Amino acid sequence: MKNVVVAAIVLASGAWAADRVKVEGGVLEGAPGRLPGVRIFKGVPFAAPPVGDLRWKAPQPAVAWTGVRKADAFGDRCIQTNPYPDQIWRDPAESEDCLYAAIWTAAKSAQEHRPVLVWFYGGGFMSGSGDEPRYDGEHLAAKGVVVVNVNYRLGLLGFFVHPELTKESDHNASGNYGLLDQTAALEWVKKNIAAFGGDPHNVTIGGESAGSFAVSAQMASPLAKGLFSKALGESGAFFPASASGGLALVGLAEAEKHGKEFAADIGVDSLAGLRALSVAELNEKSAKSKVRFGPIIDGYFLPTDAYTIFSEGKQAHVPLLAGWNRDEVKFAPMMAPEKPTAAGFPGQLKTQYGNKADAALKVYPAGSDEEAIASAGDLASDNFIAYSTWEWIELQAKTSGKPVYRFLFNQVAPYRPPSDMQPEIRGAAHATEIEYVFDALDLSQAKWTGADHKVAELMSSYWANFIKKGDPNGPGLPKWPAYSAKSGREVMNLEADSHAAPEKHRDRYEFLDSVAAEARAQK
Repeated sequence: MKNVVVAAIVLASGAWAADRVKVEGGVLEGAPGRLPGVRIFKGVPFAAPPVGDLRWKAPQPAVAWTGVRKADAFGDRCIQTNPYPDQIWRDPAESEDCLYAAIWTAAKSAQEHRPVLVWFYGGGFMSGSGDEPRYDGEHLAAKGVVVVNVNYRLGLLGFFVHPELTKESDHNASGNYGLLDQTAALEWVKKNIAAFGGDPHNVTIGGESAGSFAVSAQMASPLAKGLFSKALGESGAFFPASASGGLALVGLAEAEKHGKEFAADIGVDSLAGLRALSVAELNEKSAKSKVRFGPIIDGYFLPTDAYTIFSEGKQAHVPLLAGWNRDEVKFAPMMAPEKPTAAGFPGQLKTQYGNKADAALKVYPAGSDEEAIASAGDLASDNFIAYSTWEWIELQAKTSGKPVYRFLFNQVAPYRPPSDMQPEIRGAAHATEIEYVFDALDLSQAKWTGADHKVAELMSSYWANFIKKGDPNGPGLPKWPAYSAKSGREVMNLEADSHAAPEKHRDRYEFLDSVAAEARAQK
């Protein structure tokens, strides 16, 4: 009997493998997923290859094809430098021709109008790919969501700014090509996702780390208005606690200076010369350069800084689910050669915060060496991720008129090979929530427990519910209250015993908010 069931599943999967969809560029033929009824369309072009004269230009429409295009292999990832150890690729190689999407769907026809998630990967805008196993959309698709993972240009190729590029632009702007790629993907989804059984009017954007920063940027950009109806953010947004922290955004003029510095450093004096260099040469020189390339305030995609846009209520007024991990980089001070001490930590705060050092010590106390290490870890995590995400949540709750749901991820995941860092040292660290959100534990080598699987089922259900209707709550799930001052600012603590509780450590975020306010006033 067991063999009959297996055979039936295989036959069902085989039937899905031949399914074809028609999009703007032509006909695509997908492949069967691992779960019965799920189809995957890989390597789907949503924009033209940004090569040759299209290098450092806004994305152009995808090139049409004739016949049936096989969509059974991931497209190349974008050229990148210094990928992180936890990033694992399923694509063939790096390439400048990288603007591809992967789509998971369990819809049986174009008439189903299922909710859509468009996912932006993390990696500091320097690395990443939509085909990483931890972003696999299989299980969310089985829960009724059409998942779209998109690649976007990175580093030098995604965010280079130069006066000649600004001059040739129709918008007197340059840079932010990676963010424009994301917007182009959203435009493609709006036009084509119905073919995969998706609803173009029910699209959620989501991302982690740099992907979460990107979500906040898309919410702030006038170019993305009307392309999505909900937003998900995990660990990060463009609201730094200082002028130099949290991927702080510089203006166009300053970024142009950095671009000219880079060109001078590599001995190329024209845009034509830069475009003539091979991508291998450019990437090698970029990896050695001191100039970092990332999103900027270009006056086009981002008219001004995110804080101003959100505080004035000019961002997308959509439901938001966002939060961060309890121990983002809390382990860093513990692993440092010179660990913080009760005697030395106040001096470090004095160096960092000047006349605000006493106020800093109140919220990051150092009554003992152990407390100093803990406070240093809290401060590192807050400066890195927590504060910026907190400010994003606060402003959206104040100015959008839409529900906001805040989470804190507390589950300590087993560490993936090859690292030998102990889970208790690492804690609920940066990026460790991703496999739980996508319920993709089975695609990792980590030694997951029953508690981990329980949290993955819970989180993927919360996320799927939010993608469907802008509210994470559903049958059998612990109640997740909306976040607001009137209701006590409750936060969903995601762990084996998930529960909602009033927010903690508001004094820390309000202190960093005062620091950020001073930094803004000095601009």
